[in-house]
Amino acid sequence: MLDPLTQERYRDLATWMAGRKRDTRRPTFGINGAQGSGKSTAAAFLKDELANTHGLRTVVVSLDDFYLPRAARRSLAATLHPLFATRGVPGTHDVELGIGVLEKLAALPPRERLALPCFSKAEDDRMPRVDWPLVEGPVDVILFEGWCVGTPPQTDSEVDVAINDLEAGEDADGRWRRIVNDRLRTSYADWFARLDAQIFIAVPDFACVAGWRWQQEQDTARAAGASAGHLQSRGQLDRFIQHYERLTRHALRTMPKQADVVLTLREDHSVGEIRFRRR
Repeated sequence: MLDPLTQERYRDLATWMAGRKRDTRRPTFGINGAQGSGKSTAAAFLKDELANTHGLRTVVVSLDDFYLPRAARRSLAATLHPLFATRGVPGTHDVELGIGVLEKLAALPPRERLALPCFSKAEDDRMPRVDWPLVEGPVDVILFEGWCVGTPPQTDSEVDVAINDLEAGEDADGRWRRIVNDRLRTSYADWFARLDAQIFIAVPDFACVAGWRWQQEQDTARAAGASAGHLQSRGQLDRFIQHYERLTRHALRTMPKQADVVLTLREDHSVGEIRFRRR
């Protein structure tokens, strides 16, 4: 449940989005924030606010639902680098599918339906197509949320230096992180070029991510019940988060300068400030 001040900030953001809708036929807004920062909660609130207050039909698309199936990631692990077996970083998503979905949503005619991909984190695999949710056109606003949506690539010198135990021990030559950065520079940049505006949810620091992400994992476990065979222990989660650390820290340094809207979170998850960039 969002606190009253945070709700007020998100209502201001929805009003700003509705204003952008007047300038763009069907705008796509990217929402970037670290793991556990509340992107999904924010997107759900914005969807309801845009509908109830501004009369705009909004669809939320999650980066997580474009993860490659487990078998495809195992193939990448065998051919490119073992660390690609773990979902998360650029290179572990179906970019072609993601671009296609955004383009189809932006042009979806009245009464035509589109199936949106769905990924099960509990099973660590893509859901069968028959279980994908359907959205019916037309759509007014598209919200594309994900932990690295819109994040720019790093420089080669930044990539050369390992920043945690995972990189130092399992990517000592830097091959994995160079491939990740190359994907961010090429195919993912093409994907993110579909955004009409960028929103960044800034966490207080990277130290908050582990605690917030652990809470998120416990919530997923409770919701999944007996099917939670692929959910992680705290030790597994700490290692998992190291896959994300490099680009999370990079986003915290770079995204506030390039995003159209920056929401700054406090340690209690409330939004302390919202800043709109002048157009």
